[in-house]
Parts: sequence; C-alpha cells; structure tokens
Amino acid sequence: MTLLRRPQPEANGRYHHITPENASWNYVGFASYDLTPGQTLTLEASDQERCLVMLSGIANITVDEETFTGVGERMSVFEKIAPHAIYTTNGKSSTITATSAVELAVCEAPGHGNHKTRWIKPSDMSREVRGEGTNTRHVCNILPEDEPADSLLVVEVITPSGNWSSYPPHKHDTDNIPDESYLEETYYHRLNPSQGFCFQRVFTDELDIDETMAVDDKCVVMVPRGYHPVGVPHGYESYYLNVMAGPNRIWIFKNHPDHEWIMKK
Repeated sequence: MTLLRRPQPEANGRYHHITPENASWNYVGFASYDLTPGQTLTLEASDQERCLVMLSGIANITVDEETFTGVGERMSVFEKIAPHAIYTTNGKSSTITATSAVELAVCEAPGHGNHKTRWIKPSDMSREVRGEGTNTRHVCNILPEDEPADSLLVVEVITPSGNWSSYPPHKHDTDNIPDESYLEETYYHRLNPSQGFCFQRVFTDELDIDETMAVDDKCVVMVPRGYHPVGVPHGYESYYLNVMAGPNRIWIFKNHPDHEWIMKK
C-alpha cells in the first residue's frame, strides 16, 4: 500500500479521509475539507477527540450547545500568522458553518473525556524557528504535548524554498520512553505556488519500508514507522500540517545514526 494519498474530492467538500481502519494503524485520523461560503458541515459524535484546524477562512463552529463565532483569520496557510483551532472532547458532535471560503483540517485520535472543548487562538500557540541554513523551518505548535488533550499532537511547519525539513531524518516508532516514543503521523502538504511539488522519503532501518514520493499540493503522506525527511525544490515554499498520536502523548524522536553528525557541526 502506498503511503501517498492524493486528493479525492467528494460532494460535501471532503477530499481526504484517513482513518485507523483504512491506514492500517491504530491512532491517527485525518480529514480535510474545502467549504464554500454558507456551507454547513456536521461531524457526528464519536469516541475520538478532535482538533478542528482552520487552515484558511472563517467559520462559526458549534460543539453540542456551545457556539464559537468568527473562528479563523488568515486566508492562506502561507500567511505569516498562526491558525485558529477548536479542540473538541470525544462524544461531542460539531457543526461548522463557513462564512467565507474555508479550508478545514479535522485531526482525530482516541479521546477519554479528560479535557473540555475550547477555542485555541493564535495567541495560545507557540512559534519557533528550527535548524539553520538550508535546514531552517518555521514551526507553529497548535496542540503540543504541554497543552491539554488525551492523545492528539498537532503542529504546522513552513519550509522555505530550497530547504530541508524533518531533517536530519528522525523517527518515533518505538515505545521505549524516555529514549523514544511511538507515534503515528500524517503530513498534509501544501505548496506555494500550488503547481509545485516537494519530496518526502519514508524509510526504516531495515528498509522494509522505503518509499520516496514526489508530493503535490494537498497530498497526504502517512508515516506508520520510520524516518521521514522532506525536501523542498528551489522556487517553491512548503507547508505541512502534522497530526501525531500513539499510546503515550509525548514526542521523543531518534535521529538516523548515519546523519546524527549534522546536529553536532
């Protein structure tokens, strides 16, 4: 099964629908939607907690009886501002009513009812620059491990033209805390300009997984195991949204031993 998912548009605006069942893993779910102004989308209650990320556009969002009005701000993922998001506890249905064109990401993982539904605003999100030189990228922590959730970890990354990201190659596929944690992961990719592409390789130490993909705008790469670096060609800017979840809500990664030296220069 290929790890690359291309957009498959549906009548309700959904064009990705990744579940533990169709991904052959246990924790992460991901869906993305393009909604037109005035369109209403209902997400039925389930045993999954959700992080509804307003990738672009503005919407009113109701979770059971609680309504959040005017959620969103930026009109493109490439605007240099953080997104808005709504965290919903499991067992809660959600209704999203677009007041502009909206691009919505629905991030899911097992929920246990320990945290209340809330509006996560840009001011709640930490931002940082990682790496240096052609390994520089810009990170926005939407739902990091030091913010309340049962399973979900959500982050977005902008990688400038010609740079590498998720590099040196690292993995988090072994439940061996405190040295490494097990987390499944999805990468939702955008390119600027949109006709661009980037490259992502997913590979294990044993090379039982070794897949290198040319990734177009709005594709998703699934990372069940292994290292997963991203390279961005000259002339194009990369955005990706990461969703991670596993048996423990902690991100502890291990760099590939052949490339660890890069961090020690």
